[in-house]
Amino acid sequence: MFSHVMLGANDIQQSKAFYDAVLGVVGCKPGVIDEKGRCFWFTKTGVFAITKPLDGEPASNGNGSTIGFAMDSPEQADAWHAAGLANGGVTCEDPPGVRQGNGGQLYLAYLRDPAGNKICALHRMG
Repeated sequence: MFSHVMLGANDIQQSKAFYDAVLGVVGCKPGVIDEKGRCFWFTKTGVFAITKPLDGEPASNGNGSTIGFAMDSPEQADAWHAAGLANGGVTCEDPPGVRQGNGGQLYLAYLRDPAGNKICALHRMG
């Protein structure tokens, strides 16, 4: 369904370090910065990217917006969360753990990235 996701960032290097750490947990290689200063992480299923806003205004997070990253296990979600905290992320929502979703139990871990964007590690429990 999605070809890519791009989030705004005020400090590309700081946000790159954060996303290199959390996306490294799920096997992504470090992001690549293009000639326009945008940073991209490429996977078989899509692209994740960060950029300074094109209008020159500061990046801001969307109220009610969350980007979710698929995890293979609760342990991987915990490692993702820890990597984020160690690289400028801030925990938000409830602590990482199991929650009941519409389709069954989910293991969720939430963070705010250095620009304040809300992101989530999600593992669908068996």
